[in-house]
Amino acid sequence: MIGNWSTTVGRAVRSKPAPVTYGLIVLSCLIFVIGPASGLNPVYGTGDELLAAQQAYFRRWGVVPAELLTGDPRAALTPATALFIHGGWLHLLGNMLFFHVFGVMTEERMGRVEFALFYLGCGYLALLGYAVANAESQQTLVGASGAISAVLGAFLYLFPKARVTSLFPFLFFLPLRFPAWVVLPFWVTLQWLAAGRASTGPGVAYLAHLVGFSLGFGYAWVRFGRTTRVKAPAAAPEGENQP
Repeated sequence: MIGNWSTTVGRAVRSKPAPVTYGLIVLSCLIFVIGPASGLNPVYGTGDELLAAQQAYFRRWGVVPAELLTGDPRAALTPATALFIHGGWLHLLGNMLFFHVFGVMTEERMGRVEFALFYLGCGYLALLGYAVANAESQQTLVGASGAISAVLGAFLYLFPKARVTSLFPFLFFLPLRFPAWVVLPFWVTLQWLAAGRASTGPGVAYLAHLVGFSLGFGYAWVRFGRTTRVKAPAAAPEGENQP
């Protein structure tokens, strides 16, 4: 999932449809539902049989850093396939909610083809960056978090004044509205602090989030330049953050 402290939901005002964003959301949801992780497909059985199918599924389509860096052609494709594999319902829904909020306006600004290539390219590189930093790891990594983090980075550069309504746990979940330039750097700081903690066993790939966010912000900065930032519409994305 994008992070362990928040899930942002909301609505972006736009003048054009966002077929790439919605198409990727539908595709990710469809793949999840028909796969073993959802638990809805009877083909994979139940109990221990289902658990074994899930583990084999993640191993086949997810990124295993120790295997990715061996030069195996099949493993080299896994950073692309892993973007469409999610470990559970909360993992899927958290990622897709973030993507819906920040992807629509970013796609409109970039254009459909460029946005699709941006999403896939940054997602691949984010997972690759994580693998390089954890070259000996046998832990499987799945999910679109790296790609969506790149979308957040690009959104921050393009729409820094867009306001997001957030619920912060340490403020007793009071709904407060802040511009993107406040909310997203705060999110990045949490990812950075979490990435610095030692971890043994399954967890959130915070480093992939940081790599993706940096790639997204850097791409928008180079691609669009300082003089082409777009002022956020009057009714900017608003949503809620929850643990």
